[in-house]
Amino acid sequence: MTNQDVVLTIWLVGAALIALGFLFVVVQARRPAANAAAQNHVSHVLRKWVFFALLAGFAIGSWATLHQFPIPSQHGPSGAPQTVEAVGRMWSWQLTPDKVTAAREVEFRVSSDDVNHGFAIYAPNGRIVTQTQAMPGYTNRFVHTFDEPGTYTVQCLEYCGVGHAPMTTTFEVVAARGQ
Repeated sequence: MTNQDVVLTIWLVGAALIALGFLFVVVQARRPAANAAAQNHVSHVLRKWVFFALLAGFAIGSWATLHQFPIPSQHGPSGAPQTVEAVGRMWSWQLTPDKVTAAREVEFRVSSDDVNHGFAIYAPNGRIVTQTQAMPGYTNRFVHTFDEPGTYTVQCLEYCGVGHAPMTTTFEVVAARGQ
């Protein structure tokens, strides 16, 4: 099951619980108020349980989908053997270095010299591999391991002005020695 399937399942369960909650309120609104005190107590207890069940489901779902992402500390070294500095500016990317080795972790340090940019890496087959924000005055860090050698493309995903569309660059992922 992919992460998207897990998130979709969690969303569908949450939406179903919310719909059941609305149905419960509608049904309760149509009942006469003969035992109002008893109904209020039951309703109050039920609302607490539903709230805590939704909260627990959200916490478990968040952990299940996010724990496997290698998000490094934003304030210390990640320990990745390769580091790429990526700086966005109207309307270009500067990558230093522009060559990394496959099958080894790469830490990307992404920032901007001017406005917000969306930093996206596309595989040689055109599929998006990973992305983050490039913001002025802040360095976003993430770690990724490239499985396949080839020419990867970096493209801006956030409209940043008239030169946004051609704001691309490429870098090489080379095979590790012995592969």
